[in-house]
Amino acid sequence: MRKQHCLSQAIRIGLLALSAGIMMDSALAQDDQDETELETIVVTGSRIKRADIEGALPVRVIDRAQIEASGEVSVAELMRSSTYASFGNFNPRSGSSGQNQADIDLRGLGSRRTLVLVDGRRIPSSPFAGSTTNLNTLPLAAVERIEILSDGASAIYGSDAIGGVVNVITRKDFQGAELTYGRGFTKVDGSDTEAGSAAFGAAGDRGRVMASASFDKRDISFARDMIGGDVRGSSVFANNYRLANAAGTGPTGAFIPFPGYACDDENFFFTNPGGAGNTCAYNFNAIAANAASSDNKSLVVSGEYEINDNWSTYLNSSVAMNSSFGRFAPVPAEVFVPENSPNDPVPGDGRGAFVRHRFAAAGNRDNTVDERATDLLIGFKGRIADRVDLEFGARLFEDQSYELGRNYIVRPIAEQYLTDGSYDLRDPFGNSQDILNAIKATVNRDGHWRSEEVFGSAAMDLFEMAGGASSVAFGAEWRSEDFKDQYDSLSEAGVVEGSAGNSSAGTRLARAAYFEWLFPISDNLEVTAAGRFDSYSDYGSDFSPKVAFRWQPLDSFTVRGSFGQGFAAPPLSYLSSGRSFSAESVIDLQSCLSFGRTDCAGNPQVQVDAFRIGNDQLDSELSDQYSLGFAADPFEWLELTLDYYRTQIENRIVSFAAQTIVDRSLDPTRGPIPAGLGVTRDPVTGGIVELLIGFGNEGDLKTDGLDLGLSTRFDFGNAGELRSNLQVSYVHSYTLNDGENLAGSFATPDIRAALQNTWSLGDFEVNAFSNFIRGTEPDSLHVAIGGLSTHDLQVAWNAPWNGKLALGVENLFDKYPSLDSRFDGQPYNTYLYDAYGRTPYFRYTQSF
Repeated sequence: MRKQHCLSQAIRIGLLALSAGIMMDSALAQDDQDETELETIVVTGSRIKRADIEGALPVRVIDRAQIEASGEVSVAELMRSSTYASFGNFNPRSGSSGQNQADIDLRGLGSRRTLVLVDGRRIPSSPFAGSTTNLNTLPLAAVERIEILSDGASAIYGSDAIGGVVNVITRKDFQGAELTYGRGFTKVDGSDTEAGSAAFGAAGDRGRVMASASFDKRDISFARDMIGGDVRGSSVFANNYRLANAAGTGPTGAFIPFPGYACDDENFFFTNPGGAGNTCAYNFNAIAANAASSDNKSLVVSGEYEINDNWSTYLNSSVAMNSSFGRFAPVPAEVFVPENSPNDPVPGDGRGAFVRHRFAAAGNRDNTVDERATDLLIGFKGRIADRVDLEFGARLFEDQSYELGRNYIVRPIAEQYLTDGSYDLRDPFGNSQDILNAIKATVNRDGHWRSEEVFGSAAMDLFEMAGGASSVAFGAEWRSEDFKDQYDSLSEAGVVEGSAGNSSAGTRLARAAYFEWLFPISDNLEVTAAGRFDSYSDYGSDFSPKVAFRWQPLDSFTVRGSFGQGFAAPPLSYLSSGRSFSAESVIDLQSCLSFGRTDCAGNPQVQVDAFRIGNDQLDSELSDQYSLGFAADPFEWLELTLDYYRTQIENRIVSFAAQTIVDRSLDPTRGPIPAGLGVTRDPVTGGIVELLIGFGNEGDLKTDGLDLGLSTRFDFGNAGELRSNLQVSYVHSYTLNDGENLAGSFATPDIRAALQNTWSLGDFEVNAFSNFIRGTEPDSLHVAIGGLSTHDLQVAWNAPWNGKLALGVENLFDKYPSLDSRFDGQPYNTYLYDAYGRTPYFRYTQSF
C-alpha cells in the first residue's frame, strides 16, 4: 500500500507542476508561426533523428485515422488483424491460465520474442504471463499511432526483439477536449463491445499537457452460442468406471456407466442407450465459455515543459485496470474407489474401480482476474555545447494481478468422502450442500511485477562525409525487475482437481550500453552500424551487433537491407518457478518391474513422481536476421515496398516432457538431457525415484518470407479522393530443428493480406477493409481449413458542430472460420480467427 501511495503522490505532484506551468504559459501564448524547416524525428528501430521517410529498416505505421476507421475498440484486437501476425495472437480465453491476457506474435516466432514499446520504452511482462506484455493494459483511445518494425532490433532495444518491435506512440500534441462513445453488437449472443473516452489537451509556447481517460469492454461469449457449440460436447468424465487391474495400479477394460445412476441430470446423457459402447457423457459445450469477458479502464497523462532554450522536462504516466470473467465446465476427475466402499460399482470382486466423474453438483468453475498496471516516467532532454543532444530519466512500473477461481475440488477430501460413502456417486445431485462445500475450494493466484529503470543517451554529429554529417548516438540503461506469481498452497501442492499451480518468483538486474553510428558515404548511400551489450544478473551477458544500409540510386527508388544478431533472455518465470509435484505417466520398463508388476513386457507404463522446476541453467536464445528490400514511388499516386526477411533462432528455450527426459536417460543417441533437468533412479532396482522436468535450451527455428506494401492515392476533384493500402505477408518457409517446412500447414498459413480503401468527399468518408487468411491442406490429424476473407465497412460524417458520427459493420457478410476440434481444445483456431459474426457498430466523437 505504501508503494502505491508514493506512486500516486508522485503522479499528482508531477501533473500539478506541469499543468501549472503550461496553463500559465498558454494564457500568454501568441499565434504559432508556420514552420518551414522539416522536422527531424526518431523512428522505431533507430535512436538517430532523421528527416527521411523511408529508412534502412522496414517500418509499418498505423496512424490515428486508420485506427478510427478500423472500428476496433482495443490495441489487442487491432493487432490481431496485422498481416505480420503470421500465425495469430493469443486473446482472452475462458478457462486458460492467461484468461485476461492478449499479446502480439510477429512472424510466428512467439510473443515472447516480440518486443512491445510505449513511446520507445519497453513494457515489462505481465506477472500472469511471465514472459509477454498484456496488450489489454494499453488503451487504444490514447494511441496516436503504432509503428511495427518487422526486423529484429536487439542491437537497439536489447532482449525480446528477435521477431520485431511494436512501438505504441501515445497522443501528446492534442489540444482542446474530446468525448467519444461507441457500441458494437455481434451476431452471436454475447461478445458485444462498448468503448468510451474523454481527452483534454492544452499547449503554450513553453509546453503542453494532455490527459485521457478511457474504457473498453467485450462481453463473455459461451461455447453454446458460437460456431461448433451447437454440437453436443461429449466427455467421458461424467460418471463412468473401469475396473482396476490385477495389481491395482491402474484401470483396465472399457468404460462402463456407473450402476444406479440414471445419467439424466442437466447436461448428462447416454451416448448409445442399450447399444454397444454405451457410456454416460457430459455436455461441456452447454456450460463453458469460449472467450472470457474483458473490461479495461485507463488514465493516461503526459506533459512537457521547456525549462529554457536548451532544456525541457517531460512526464508520461498511466494507470490501467483490466478485469476479466471466465467460466469453465464443472471439475472432471478420475478417482479411485476401493473394494468394500459404498461407492464400489462391483462389490465383492476384490478389485476396486477407477471412476471418471464430473463434479457438476459442486457448480461451474468461475474465474475472475483483476490486473492493475501503473507506469510513471520522468525525463529531461536538452543540448550542451550547441552540438550534443542529451536525454536522461527514470521510470517506475508496477503490475499487480489477482485471480480467484470458485468451485474447484480438493482431491484428498473428495477421495475420502467417496471411499466412506459420504459423497454418493449414484446420486451426485442428492448430496448435501455441507458435503459439497467440504470438498470445494476457492483457488487464488497473486501476481506482481515491479520494474525500476534509469536511462541516459547522447547524440551528436561527429564529422562531415560526402553525403552529410556522420552522426552517432550512444547510451546506457539500468533496470531492476522484481517478479512474483504465487498460487494458493493447495493448487501448488497439486491436490486441487481442475487447477494446477507452479509458483515462481525472482529478481534480476539488467545493465546495457549501446551505440548507433550513421555513415552517409555519398548523397545516395548510407550505412548504419549499431551494437548493444546487455548484462543480466541471473544468467550472463549478450552482445548484439547490426549493420544496415540504404541506397537511393533514384529519387523515386530506394534499396535497403540489414544484418543483425539478436537475443532473448530467459524469462524470470522460466528461471525461478517453484518445485511443483506432478504424477506423470511414462513408459519405463525398470520402474514397472520395480513395482513388482508381472505385465510389464506388454504394458510398461507407470506413474512416477515428477517435479516441474524452474531451471536456473537456462541460457539466452540467439538469432541471426537478414533483410533486403526496396521502396519506390514512381508516380505521385503510387508507393510500393517489397522486403525479404530471414530469421534463424538457435538455442531455443523449449519445454521438455517427462517421457522425453526418460527416453534420453535410457538412450543418449536421442539427445542430451538439458542442464538442470534429469532422472534419479534407485541404485538397486533401477526404478525412477525422481524426475525433474521443465524448460531447457535446444534446437533451432528458421523462417523466411516476403512483405509487400502497395499504396495508391487518386484525386477525382468534385468526386472526392480515393486512398488504398494493400499489405501482404508471405511465409516462404518455417522449420523447427531442420524438419519439414510447416508454412502452409495446419495453424501456420503462409499468406495473410489486408486491404483498406478510403473514399472521402467533403464531410463524408467511406472506409472498406478486407482481410484474408489463406487456408491449409488436410493432414493425418486435421481437416482442411478453408481460406477466410472478411470485409468491414464504415461510413463517417463530420458534423458542422465539431462532431463525428461513424456507422459501420465488421464482417459484413457474416463469415466464419473452418471448424477443427483438435486445436487447443477449441472448435476453431482462436489465435487466427474470431467467430463473432456480423457486428454492426456506431461511434460518436464530440470535439470542443
